[in-house]
Formats: sequence, structure tokens, C-alpha cells
Amino acid sequence: MSSDSEIKFNYSLAPLSYFYGLGVRIRNKLFDAGILPSERFPVPVICVGNLAAGGTGKTPHTEYIIRLLQRRYRIAVLSRGYKRKTTGYILATPHNTSSDIGDEPYQILQKFPDITLAVDADRRRGIRNLLELPEDKRPDVILLDDGFQHRYVKPSFAIILTDYHRRFNFDKLLPMGFLREPIEAIRRTDMVIVTKCEKDLKPIEYRIMEEDMHLLAHQQVFFTRVVYSDLKPVFPKVASPRVLRDIRRNDEVLAISAIANPAPFEEEIKRYSKKVHCANFPDHHDFTKKDFKDLTEVFNTMVSSEKLIVVTEKDAARIQNNPHFPEEWKGVIYTLPISIVFHGKRENFDEILIKHIETIRRKGFTE
Repeated sequence: MSSDSEIKFNYSLAPLSYFYGLGVRIRNKLFDAGILPSERFPVPVICVGNLAAGGTGKTPHTEYIIRLLQRRYRIAVLSRGYKRKTTGYILATPHNTSSDIGDEPYQILQKFPDITLAVDADRRRGIRNLLELPEDKRPDVILLDDGFQHRYVKPSFAIILTDYHRRFNFDKLLPMGFLREPIEAIRRTDMVIVTKCEKDLKPIEYRIMEEDMHLLAHQQVFFTRVVYSDLKPVFPKVASPRVLRDIRRNDEVLAISAIANPAPFEEEIKRYSKKVHCANFPDHHDFTKKDFKDLTEVFNTMVSSEKLIVVTEKDAARIQNNPHFPEEWKGVIYTLPISIVFHGKRENFDEILIKHIETIRRKGFTE
């Protein structure tokens, strides 16, 4: 298991982390004292966030919650729409692109076209606009994507995700580490999910992780890991479906990723092919004409009789509407979908969320 001795820190940035932490603590105290206002809303608002910058798996966990709830309730997802090229409040439609609403919201909208999805950096305004929709479209439940630090909204239920390989209790504040807030901010959450766990963890390892986090009695802890599905064509009208295990050892694969941690994605592909060419870009990278030119040159050097391109779901959302996307790739480019599974107690997680929603709908939001 990871510990503070195994995580790399840039100790030369410790003074900057100190002043950053001082500013965050002052801001949090202003909210705690009511000097800065936190607004509550008359519907369940479930926040899925984290303490750390970088990928902890918010999107697949949000998708799990959507699948759990969408048959019971009208669901709305509200996101900031990180890296979008628009501003203000946008209620998404099928005509929006990832440039309009951001790659992760676009990915969710593609998978769940029947839910309501909106983006707004001002989460209060976003929720107010959602609650002003006509009655037959007004959400019963709002999922707040990555809004834990947006304290102007008081969620009715807060879920914090933490990466098994870099758990919050072993991390340090930005810029020395990855934490957006001091560790004590974990007290504001109702639930912690340790994500990206190894498949073969022993029961004692779960108990040690729980003890190390020093959570409050009411705070629930769950553990999940990522699982990969079969390949899915980015352009299903052009490309044929592919089963991941049908990739042969000598087939060449160009694996393109612009995510926080591409290693698991690349390792999964390397389980099937021994000829994987990896092209990594910064998280949320906006692919340029030159990027596609360079990648095409790599692809054209691949000499196997069977070759294909595999990208992450998030990157597929970003590149499929890119004006520089090579037309000749459409028949050979696939995504590698991911989802999450719980290490035990999945039913408990489901019951907790549904019970919370029913309580809020029946009694309203109280402290």
C-alpha cells in the first residue's frame, strides 16, 4: 500500500504550500463562520469531488450513480465544464460539442442522453436555473460534479474520492503535493471512496486504510477498482466493433491519451498486444493540427497487417469533433470504456444514497 514515504513531493515548494494552505484555511473559516454564505437547496444535491487535483475517477463514479438513480428519479448533472470554450450557464442539448460543455460532461451526455446536463462555473446559479425548469423537466436529484471546493453551495450529501495509490492522508498541499485543501477538510464529507484499488487486496489492508484516514464515526468508507470493457468504435457508422481479447500479440496499437494518469490505460492494452505505441499529452489537452500530423506519421510507420488506434473515453469526446481529425482514422479508432466495481458492500452504498434522497424529498434538507 502507498504511504507518504512512497509518494514523491517537491519539498523546494514547501513555502508556497504553506501560504497556499494559509489562504485556503482562512477561506474555509469564513464559510464555517457564515461570513461567506453557503446556499442550501430544496432537492438532494449530491457532490462527487475530491481533495486532490488530478484524476481520481470522478466520471466513472458519477456514471455509476446515474445508472443507480435514473430509473427512480429525474437526474441532473451540473459540472463546471472544465476547459470548455464557452462561459456562463449552458443547458446541454444533443447539438453541443465538447468545446461547448467540456469533455467529461460531453462524455456523460453521450452515454446518458435522457438525463439533464448543465455546465456553469457558478454552481449556485446553475442549480437555480435547473430548479426553474418546467415541472416535468425539473430534476429530483442534482449530481454536482467536482464541486467540493465550491463552498457557496452546501450539498446535502458529499462524496470524496481518493486514489488508492495517492490517498489524501499521505498527500500534501499544492504545489508541493496534489491537495487542494488541508487534510482536515475531509470532515465536511459524508463518504470516502478509495478508488483504483488493486484487485487482490486483503481484508486487513482495507481495515488499515480506514484506520489511517481517522474519519468521524458517521463517515462511510467504500473501495472500488476500475474495470475495462470491450473496444467501442468512436465512429460506429464507419468502424466495425472489436472485442478487446481479439487483439493479437503482433497487432500494432497506437494508444493516445490526454489524462492525468495514462499508465493503467496503457497497461491494459499491453496485456493483449506487444506492439503498443504510446502517445501521452497533458490532461484535457486540446489536440492541434500539428498533434494529428505527428500522430499520423507514427501510425503510418506501423507495419502490421492489423493496426488500430485506441483512445480513452474522455479523449474520444474531445477529438471526434476536432476539425483537424484525420478522416482516414475513422475506420480504425476505438475507445477503451471503463467502469467501476465495488470491493464488497456495493448494496450498502446504493442503500445509503437512496435512503438519503428519500429523506431529503420527504423532510427537506436540514443540517
